[in-house]
Amino acid sequence: MIKKKILITTGGTGGHIFPAYSLGRILQKDHHIIMTTDKRGYQYLNNYKDLEIIKIPSSPLIKKNIFKLIFSSLIIIYSIIRSFLFLILNRPKIIFGMGGYSSFPVCIAASILKIKFIIYENNLVIGKANKYLLPFANRIFVSYKELTGISDKYNNKIVEIGNLIREEIINLSTLNEKRVKFDNFNILVLGGSQAAKIFAEELPYIFEKLKRFNSKIKIYQQCNIEQNTQLSNFYNQARINYEIFNFTNNIEKYYLKANLAITRSGASSLAELINAKIPFISIPLPSSADNHQFKNAEFYEKKGYGYLLEEKDIKTKLYELIHSFYKDKSITNNILSKQRQYSDKDIFRNLKIQMEKILDEKN
Repeated sequence: MIKKKILITTGGTGGHIFPAYSLGRILQKDHHIIMTTDKRGYQYLNNYKDLEIIKIPSSPLIKKNIFKLIFSSLIIIYSIIRSFLFLILNRPKIIFGMGGYSSFPVCIAASILKIKFIIYENNLVIGKANKYLLPFANRIFVSYKELTGISDKYNNKIVEIGNLIREEIINLSTLNEKRVKFDNFNILVLGGSQAAKIFAEELPYIFEKLKRFNSKIKIYQQCNIEQNTQLSNFYNQARINYEIFNFTNNIEKYYLKANLAITRSGASSLAELINAKIPFISIPLPSSADNHQFKNAEFYEKKGYGYLLEEKDIKTKLYELIHSFYKDKSITNNILSKQRQYSDKDIFRNLKIQMEKILDEKN
């Protein structure tokens, strides 16, 4: 069988990069896979040699001032031209855009060259780049049908496939279902691939207060490298059991240790926690585009998968919320009961089926 050439375009944060990499590994069993990414994405993927990875620069449209607007516009134009030339020389049968500004140049070039392309949206409100690309895309794959921001005239392009997350996390679900009860109350603090500065500044004082009530807590905290010493000194002085880590490709080892997660509300992070069966308190990034992190967190709270807490309420409400998990085990049990009813284990099979349908279409 002749392998069809499929291009996956991604970039930016780990939430886009690693699911794209997992998808590439799955699809390369039957197809020739090429992946394009930007400078940030290449830093994550540089050590992976089993996929053909091409670096294409990209930039969001920055409107802070006229100089940044002009500069970012020039980068976008250059990226589109670079993508156009690349696609002429390496014409794929179909392109899968992971969403975000890094996918935009390649997908725009694809539309000019009449190459089929799919865009993927895992948030609950469509991103700006995907909104611009939607009129030209063959399909938009979405995590949930509740996605907002799409005009009714494009409803025929929407395909609900579930959350595209790393294969390792999907496999982790079975392990977490079988794990024994913990002796400690283990809290995992996540801030996305860039960590969350405010978590390192405010959460230790809440954990110190919690320690006075429960001596058996352990903190696993992700932070920026420059915060390592600050956090270590605080936890040592407070005699809190802890482990500090920075960005890691092996986050699943921490998932196996956690009773509760405190996290930002990126779609990939929340989807991973649900599939790993970990109750969470979700604190949205207030500055996220179109307030999409708040909408993600609100959606998951309504589903019963975790709790939503706004950043402005960390100092006044987070302690009591964490304490309630420790005092009342039914809270954890209720969340786990809801999470166990959900799984993305079929995501790669669903995605392959839908992509093959598009490949077989005549136009």
